[in-house]
Amino acid sequence: MNYRLLWNTVKHLKPTQVYHQIKYRLVKAQYVPLSAPSVAVPSLKITPIPKFKCSKGDKFNFLNLEHEFAGWNFTENGMLWAYNQNYFDWLNQEGFTAEEGCKWIDKFIAEVKGGFPMDPYPIALRSINWVKFFCRHPESATKSRLDSLYSQIKLLEKKLEYHLLGNHLLEDAYALYIGVSFFNDHQLLKKADKLLKAQLREQILLDGAHYEQSPMYHCILLDRLLDCINIKCDSALVDYAQRMMGHLESIKWGVGSLPLLNDSANGIAPPTSQLFYYAKGLGLKWNKTPMKECGYRKMLAGNMEAIVDVGNITATYQPGHTHADTFNYELHIDGMPFVVDTGISTYNKTERRQLERSTIAHNCVSLDGKNSSEVWGGFRVGRRCHTEIIEDTDNAIEAVHNGFGKESRRRFEMKDGLFSVEDWFDGEAISYIHLAENADEKRVNIEGALGVETKLWKYSTEYNRFHNGKVIEIRFKGNCKYTVH
Repeated sequence: MNYRLLWNTVKHLKPTQVYHQIKYRLVKAQYVPLSAPSVAVPSLKITPIPKFKCSKGDKFNFLNLEHEFAGWNFTENGMLWAYNQNYFDWLNQEGFTAEEGCKWIDKFIAEVKGGFPMDPYPIALRSINWVKFFCRHPESATKSRLDSLYSQIKLLEKKLEYHLLGNHLLEDAYALYIGVSFFNDHQLLKKADKLLKAQLREQILLDGAHYEQSPMYHCILLDRLLDCINIKCDSALVDYAQRMMGHLESIKWGVGSLPLLNDSANGIAPPTSQLFYYAKGLGLKWNKTPMKECGYRKMLAGNMEAIVDVGNITATYQPGHTHADTFNYELHIDGMPFVVDTGISTYNKTERRQLERSTIAHNCVSLDGKNSSEVWGGFRVGRRCHTEIIEDTDNAIEAVHNGFGKESRRRFEMKDGLFSVEDWFDGEAISYIHLAENADEKRVNIEGALGVETKLWKYSTEYNRFHNGKVIEIRFKGNCKYTVH
């Protein structure tokens, strides 16, 4: 065992994470059937965002992998696929009838009393989706179904993910808030309200970004917050939602899509257009928020648009969705991807997962193939590099980091129809540029290279799907600059 790596990982944990890791191993909360309070199903202010179509009959398609229903504990397509089946997001897909939904809810109630389907995260998302389904189909809210929902929410209360924190605990808080608002449980609502606002205060940065720095998770968590406001409006929640909308306005590409930075993929979070529609339907108003605390910056000039990363890890005690990608960027030209991130194709703990989190999989400089921060174990980070910004203007951003034990400096500039990246490093290193499918490598002019090699490279914009692109590897010593025109 690498004790240094382990120490550099666990030293960032909060005491509550350590305490609850031990507690939840010693004390196993069990599902207990309870009788739900009588409930008058509330009407929604606006129809929630419909989910991606992912089921037809007995077949489910999650993460671009299709399989016929084989039980709630089916894991052959990986745990994320199995979790998606148990989230019940698919209850709220377009064209899904109340009759179909009730069939699956009743099947779950009859067949599941434990196992990972009763882990807190699936309970949280499933509870939210059942509540939204019952609000849309009040006639479906029978006593047996409400009893099961209430019993699951009470189990979640005993298993709140304090051992993980981050987006997991925020999802738990959303579920408690929505669930107890639905059941009008005043005693538990006070607890849910306190937890939710504490986590929003902790996790939403001043510039409106979610602190795990994944545009995909930002949108997922924003959608859930809008659901809370839809079920039970609260001015404090509205304030957070408007801040998050302001950040979304800033970080999205001009065409409306998201940059795929850190753990981000298309086809998971709601499209930005639907989030804007949902928020406006709830009466929210917001302004575009300049990016600062999140570590990202947007650069615009003519037909070019870039998003660059000059930040530190902000969720220090929960960096599971972080990559070793300091000074990474993506570039669009004429609204089309030109320089891309390698993306994520899997959450399974495989060589591909490790590669996709590595420095060489991003548009960064690497020393001997090393990572600027020690990513490992699928969702772990040991030693973290530290970044300092030297210059930060609309057209130029310069920063340094210490990820390789020595100073690595990078400058981004965008002006006069040109985008340039200049690196300084004490020694020999390689700078990587990952080009999108069909991107013309002749648009990249390189200065100061010891050698340049172009290789084939596969990148992902969705789980389990790959595109053929190219990666330019620039070997340099001391200083190197390249320009895209």
